[in-house]
Amino acid sequence: MRVLLVEDDALLGDGVRAGLKQAGFAVDWAQDGQAAKLALETEEYALMVLDLGLPKLSGTELLKWLRGRHSKLPVLILTARDTVSDRVAGLNAGADDYLIKPFDLDELIARLNALLRRSAGQVTQSLQHTDIELTPSTHQVSKNGKIIELSGREFALLHELLLHVGRVKSREQLEQHLYGWGEEVESNSVEVHIHHLRKKLGAELIRTLRGVGYVIDKQVDTNVL
Repeated sequence: MRVLLVEDDALLGDGVRAGLKQAGFAVDWAQDGQAAKLALETEEYALMVLDLGLPKLSGTELLKWLRGRHSKLPVLILTARDTVSDRVAGLNAGADDYLIKPFDLDELIARLNALLRRSAGQVTQSLQHTDIELTPSTHQVSKNGKIIELSGREFALLHELLLHVGRVKSREQLEQHLYGWGEEVESNSVEVHIHHLRKKLGAELIRTLRGVGYVIDKQVDTNVL
């Protein structure tokens, strides 16, 4: 999952970026509101983590601009403003959740995973498809109850496809979810990750639509005639 982190505190931003990357997220880090606005205009994200006290363009102004474009991007606010009125103002501006600084990184990751589930219409903590189960909170994948070891990007790619079962994702869309700014993308990286996932989880799991992209097909209810 690709996350836009908007935080002007260099020490905090660097720590959050490292923690999110370790948890399997691809992270782009903007340190002012204008840079974040440009990123939102040109890139595709699954989530945004937003500080309110930003230079050049405040977090509240950025959020109002984003919602004015009718974007449904899930946004979690990081704020040192702990009064009820400040929290209400952030939520009214369009935030989906918030954390008050200082915060625990594990809680941030749990809240982001919850926002991902909510945005995908998922009510359970795990994603299940046939005999495969993926649990973002523990970063585990199992097949028939047996844990399957995946690399960070294999996990992220499978997570993206399972969140959108039945929807075709192009190679370019998948690359955007796997790589952040400054990370080198091999020309056949998605194909290699797909190949590894098929070897580990079954050749039939991910279907290739030649020239279009990849999809995990919806399960067919064989009891329906």
